[in-house]
Amino acid sequence: MAKQRRARSRSVRSKPVVPPPTTAPRPAIVTARLSGESRATTDRPAEKGPRPGYLEAVALYEQGVAAIQAHDYSRGSSVLRSVLSRYPEEKELHERVRLYLNVCDRHMTPRAVSPSTPEERVFAATLALNAGNYDEALEHLRRAISEAPDYDHAVYMLASVLALRDQIDEAVPVLLRAIELNPENRAMARHDPDLEPLRQYDSVRAALEASNPAKVQRRNAQRPR
Repeated sequence: MAKQRRARSRSVRSKPVVPPPTTAPRPAIVTARLSGESRATTDRPAEKGPRPGYLEAVALYEQGVAAIQAHDYSRGSSVLRSVLSRYPEEKELHERVRLYLNVCDRHMTPRAVSPSTPEERVFAATLALNAGNYDEALEHLRRAISEAPDYDHAVYMLASVLALRDQIDEAVPVLLRAIELNPENRAMARHDPDLEPLRQYDSVRAALEASNPAKVQRRNAQRPR
């Protein structure tokens, strides 16, 4: 009897102990991940339309690019810089604006050494203006306009320089002339920080509030060749 008891005892001890399967944690992890994703999707704010002013910023940017494509680098630079100053929240658009500004600077800098045409004088005026040399910019612009009186961008820039020099009474009729030559200057003048003192005048406000006429051939708005 003793031998049989020991044999059973050894049989019990040699039987391997297999732990029960544990499969619960895997579904639990998946469930937690899905739950988190669901909350993130639920908590995400609803998509909104474009920011106020976004479409205007893009339209202005496209005007600047069009000017560059027409080799009017001075106007392109002026328009693109207004995108930076008027729409500081459009950071992604600013990156593209700066790329095109570099293009403008590369084309404008060599010509600024000895300007001999109205366009080159406006290039030189833009560089002087960006450097804060208002007197030099004024000289270039007056000479450009004396050679091409209907060069609307030169007239617009002249109004800006006069405003920066606090020559407000002289700047007002010059700005009105720039809008008369090219009604598209109205859009820039509405928000241009350099022209802020001019917007206090009734004549300027009336010109800025008017709507642009239908696009037609305007001989006086053509660039000098």
